[in-house]
Amino acid sequence: QVQLVESGGGLVQAGGSLRLSCAASETIFKIIAMGWYRQAPGKQRELVGWITSGSSANYVDSVQGRFTISRDNAKNTVYLQMNSLKPEDTGVYYCNTVPSQHAWGQGTQVTVSS
Repeated sequence: QVQLVESGGGLVQAGGSLRLSCAASETIFKIIAMGWYRQAPGKQRELVGWITSGSSANYVDSVQGRFTISRDNAKNTVYLQMNSLKPEDTGVYYCNTVPSQHAWGQGTQVTVSS
């Protein structure tokens, strides 16, 4: 069964913004931390940030200051606000638990034009 559903991706010019959403099952969402991952063309999937059950967020250096993760526990949803997008942010974005993952969803494509 589909337990993680990402949405909100699209095509945007460099410097633009997108907000991604991840709807998770209640069972998954009760896990202590939810993360956002991305896979750029020709590269491995990487964790870009995560948020704990206490809403404390962490980010890798490449997105620090540009991306913001939040969560709405009532909706079992985690969000990724992406600002000042760069072409190197292009990739398929996924949500999943941290540090171990459940089955992956389909992801949502983010394409940043230069």
